[in-house]
Amino acid sequence: MKVSVEADRCVAAGQCVLIAPQVFDQREDDGVVVLLEENPASETYEDVRESAAVCPAAAIHLAEG
Repeated sequence: MKVSVEADRCVAAGQCVLIAPQVFDQREDDGVVVLLEENPASETYEDVRESAAVCPAAAIHLAEG
């Protein structure tokens, strides 16, 4: 799995950080998403998929396979 984010679309809801803190973080100044792991460990895939699904701005993109 490869993860990418569109920081300019992020609305700083923080759901991704709550669900997958090992993959996502937020900038201190404005709360915009920061991608920590572009190629996360397989045991995090379910959480990463959920993060992408609940993102209100659809700013998280996954490439699987």
